[in-house]
Amino acid sequence: MNDFKDKVVLVTGGSRGIGRACVLAFAKRGAQVVFSYAGNEQAANETVAQARELGAEVQAIRFDVADPEACASAVDGILKSHGRLDVLVNNAGISIDGLVMRFKDADFDRVIDTNLKGAWALCRAVSRPMMKQKGGAIINLTSVVGEMGNAGQSVYAASKAGLIGVTKALARELASRNIRVNAVSPGFIGTDMTDALPEDTKARMMESIPLGRLGSGDDVAQSVLFLASDAAGYVTGEVLKVNGGMYM
Repeated sequence: MNDFKDKVVLVTGGSRGIGRACVLAFAKRGAQVVFSYAGNEQAANETVAQARELGAEVQAIRFDVADPEACASAVDGILKSHGRLDVLVNNAGISIDGLVMRFKDADFDRVIDTNLKGAWALCRAVSRPMMKQKGGAIINLTSVVGEMGNAGQSVYAASKAGLIGVTKALARELASRNIRVNAVSPGFIGTDMTDALPEDTKARMMESIPLGRLGSGDDVAQSVLFLASDAAGYVTGEVLKVNGGMYM
């Protein structure tokens, strides 16, 4: 349970959902966890409180991942306070859905800047310190939508498909310095948003999932833990599907 002891981990978008599950999973295993949040301070405080209930301390920092300067500053702050950074989990993301004929340029920029450019900016920010350490792990949270597409989500799909490309390119670029770069691609995950969906909508979702259930944040977090761990020491450039079989 202490396999991440003395490891420093940054999880973006850690105040709720999959990000919170990742924060708590790393904290349980002895990591020093820093997580980012965009604006929901109450949710961030809830994550901190849940970590304390587990006997762990985590740190919440507020910054916008869509701002490359803020990304660089956040990483610099972690290095100054903790001395190193071993794992980056790029989880923060947004979805603005809409048919292509009606989609606004400003919304396109918001999705790409957050989901793709922001993740890339953080990869850039951690690459130099990880190279100096001669080791590290980066896990990018993509989506089944980035692999198979979905009507009304062309921009979200583009951002997540682009993140797969970034993952594979950086896996090749950074491998010589013992930095592994992988992605986790969740399917339909149970969240407050999916809980609020009409029953007939949820039933149709279930029909597309061979395992017959929605995934949980912890399902995803366990896959992130594996890719960040020494158990995955010979795994890089991989996209690990966590979707209950809906896309193979």
